[in-house]
Amino acid sequence: MKHILVYSDSLSWGIIPGTRDRLPFEARWPGVMENALNHLGGSNHGSTAIRVIEDCLNGRRTVWEDPFKPGRNGLIGLAQRIEIHSPLALVILMLGTNDFQSMHPHTVWHAAQGITTLVTAIRQAPIEPGMPVPPILLVAPPPIQTPRGPITQKFLGAAAKSAGLAAAYSQVATDLNCMFMDAGQVTPASAVDGIHLDKDQHARLGAFLATAIRATLSV
Repeated sequence: MKHILVYSDSLSWGIIPGTRDRLPFEARWPGVMENALNHLGGSNHGSTAIRVIEDCLNGRRTVWEDPFKPGRNGLIGLAQRIEIHSPLALVILMLGTNDFQSMHPHTVWHAAQGITTLVTAIRQAPIEPGMPVPPILLVAPPPIQTPRGPITQKFLGAAAKSAGLAAAYSQVATDLNCMFMDAGQVTPASAVDGIHLDKDQHARLGAFLATAIRATLSV
């Protein structure tokens, strides 16, 4: 069995836009991806099963704290998570949306520096001798739209601050020899709140990622 770690925020945790409810695993994009990868590999002789490990925290930033909720700095404890779950076939990083919350002055340059720091932490994690340093897939989240509903004030001005994030992450991926995918090319953010993903959008993203990384995992 091969293990994939998804390290992300509420977009991958599966919060239902406009609510505090959560989609079930099989409807969240990591679950859709796991099921699709196992289905794609099921007809291949000698194929290896895939297990997706979700580490998705609502409000997680790349490398900054939330002034109102502790523990949202994505760097803290990341190396230990890699150590805990190794050996890993792949780490998927999809973070950045919360870097642009209204209490932060960050630009896409700051978010790109944050994601760079996370890549370095993954590659320097104290894994056991002989275990592989996992490849990393950077996924740029869908572009932030005009925030709506209860999260409006939290993300006020985020659309403008985050413009160009996918291009910045693409450059990081090139510089650091990571894989890169732009979720915004697969689905927009939900029209309900302008930030998260609807159930059908999770389905599209999970299916797309499964097809895209199948060859990488040789399943």
